[in-house]
Amino acid sequence: MTQYLSKCANAPEADIASLAKGGRTNFFGFLLRLAARLPFLFIAGRVYGAAALGRFAYAVIIVEFAAQIATLGLKRGLAQQLSRTTRPHVDVVWDGMLVSAFASLAAAALLVAVPELMFPNSRINGLDRLLPLIILAIAWSDVALAALAYRLNVGATVTARAIIEPWTISIGAFAFSFYSLRDGLILSYVLSMVAAMAASLWPLLKSYGVPHGWRPQPAHLASIARRNVPLAAADAIEWGSRRIDIAILGLFFSPAIVGIYYVAQQVASLPQKLKTSFDPILGPVITQNLEAGNKRAVAKQVRQVGFWIIAAQAGVGLALGIPGEAVMGLVGPNFVGGTGALAFLLAAEVVAATAAVSESALIYVARHRNLVISLLMVAAEAGLCFALIPAMRRIGLPELYQAAAPAIALTVALALASVAKSRLLAGLLAAPVSGWRWPLVWASAAAALVGWLATFLPEWSELAFGIPLILVTYGAVIWYKGFTAEDRVLFRMKAPATPEP
Repeated sequence: MTQYLSKCANAPEADIASLAKGGRTNFFGFLLRLAARLPFLFIAGRVYGAAALGRFAYAVIIVEFAAQIATLGLKRGLAQQLSRTTRPHVDVVWDGMLVSAFASLAAAALLVAVPELMFPNSRINGLDRLLPLIILAIAWSDVALAALAYRLNVGATVTARAIIEPWTISIGAFAFSFYSLRDGLILSYVLSMVAAMAASLWPLLKSYGVPHGWRPQPAHLASIARRNVPLAAADAIEWGSRRIDIAILGLFFSPAIVGIYYVAQQVASLPQKLKTSFDPILGPVITQNLEAGNKRAVAKQVRQVGFWIIAAQAGVGLALGIPGEAVMGLVGPNFVGGTGALAFLLAAEVVAATAAVSESALIYVARHRNLVISLLMVAAEAGLCFALIPAMRRIGLPELYQAAAPAIALTVALALASVAKSRLLAGLLAAPVSGWRWPLVWASAAAALVGWLATFLPEWSELAFGIPLILVTYGAVIWYKGFTAEDRVLFRMKAPATPEP
């Protein structure tokens, strides 16, 4: 492993090949997650209804926000710790697991004591108060998968996050609907998180083994937590920027409106998974090149992956956004009103790509400045939300139009963050990092024209034929006009053999 990573640090071509291989593996996981997430949304919308889905959504974002904090930045910081330590890696990993366990229990205790934080606009029923106990499973799964990613085991992430977790929640939602329409969604979520934790810990034990002679070191554990505060805050802010809109909606609107927006958010978050396809492999590659002082290689990797992500997210965004009414209608007729929010949320994912990839390097070279930009972004998003919703109410717009305000705020805030973070990183690396290319405009225009023509078809034809035609048109233009030979490494199933010296 050390020889491989050292080789990567001195061979940009090998880095790009590694990034492409990891991206391909997780892109396959993205397709699997898409296939499983849509049945869950269909069951939740058609069987449980918008109100139950909205209540579930609000509770889950609070729990997952607490879990993000409980990982203490180890999702991305663990790779840096492992690359610098002389201790056995298994000991470092279990130090991280122990730290996240303490943080998880503290967060769970707070939410158990104050369950109104999870259910602000509905009555607390049954086992609702015990939902925060699942925070430990979420945090441990994240840390375990981060440790496996350091050893370039991306398949474990695909299995846990793209197969076990989404299929378990979809099957569980259907099964628990016969038990309780009130609690079924939450029970299926708990079951999926436990299953994902098991699917993460098993390969961790196989890869790293069981620690021998390891003893918890309180002072060392405290230093890990203290050192990772900026990383933990950046992770929490980045994650929270995609969830604060739901939190604000819950303060202004009924659970039914929140449920409709949640479906739009879940559909729009599918392109976001394309960015996370590169996360497990991008972190280790960047840290190794930074340790070697190869800043130009880091800039090249950020620029390359940034283009791949923007290109993929724009294509998927057009395919889901142009037939947006038909896509939302799959979940239920009541959800069609969320099409406007869906359009802005899909646009937000595209403009966020540059910020997200730039942050993958900034957390190692300028973590505090990155944190400040992230804080300003969230503040701008929240401020725009609280300004737009009352303004829309004063002019008498319908509720569902008002509910699109957080999506508009998110798009504007992420665009500003992308500009700020890419410029900061470019200055630090003394090299351009933006993945933008003009062929993206040509491909989008061609796909938009095909999509517009597809909207004249019946709804089932619009979905069955329109979406594939949009993707094929967009992909053809990008392939011939936007991709270089280096870009096509992403689609090369086997890397060329390296000649022996």
